[in-house]
Amino acid sequence: MSTGKQRSGELWVLLQTRRLGFGRNPLRRWSDRAETALLWCAVIAALLLAPAGAAVGTGVRDSLNATAAQQRAVLHEVSARTLGSTERMVPSAPGDVLSRARVSYTDPQGVDREATASVAMGTKAGVEVTIWIDSSGSIVTAPRSRSDSAAFGVAAGIFTVLGSWLLLWGLFGLARLPLDRRRSRDWDAEWDTVAPRWLHGQK
Repeated sequence: MSTGKQRSGELWVLLQTRRLGFGRNPLRRWSDRAETALLWCAVIAALLLAPAGAAVGTGVRDSLNATAAQQRAVLHEVSARTLGSTERMVPSAPGDVLSRARVSYTDPQGVDREATASVAMGTKAGVEVTIWIDSSGSIVTAPRSRSDSAAFGVAAGIFTVLGSWLLLWGLFGLARLPLDRRRSRDWDAEWDTVAPRWLHGQK
């Protein structure tokens, strides 16, 4: 490596170091150093929030899985047959893939029953579907699947991190306000000292 390139590299490192608040710079006030310290604290806190968000997401996923396991322990999964078609149904909301249809099924006591259940939109009449029923034989919502629990956990972790980062950025902005006011007062005071010299041509 040539001497010129080496010096350029050293100069770049020096400039970046000073930009990050390190080194002795006579133009930097204590308020500038305080702001740099706050910025570093905010950056470190933001980095620590990432594993915290992952822990929150894992906790939400495990909690949902535990709740689903408890539901599976007291509910019954049975086969039913659709009595009507949902082929001409239209979604009530964007992304909705389920529709209500009459189904017939046999409860655990051997009684033939009919009720309305959620089935995939586009299901034809006479198709066998799976439903969940409680101890009384009534149709209930199916327990959440592991993939759904994982998706909720990921979403909870992401929103936790993003929300915490926004709050952290807002607190950093609030902490800068008194520092900005102090810098403004210092600049005004120095200008009051220097301006008369310039106006009168003094050095």
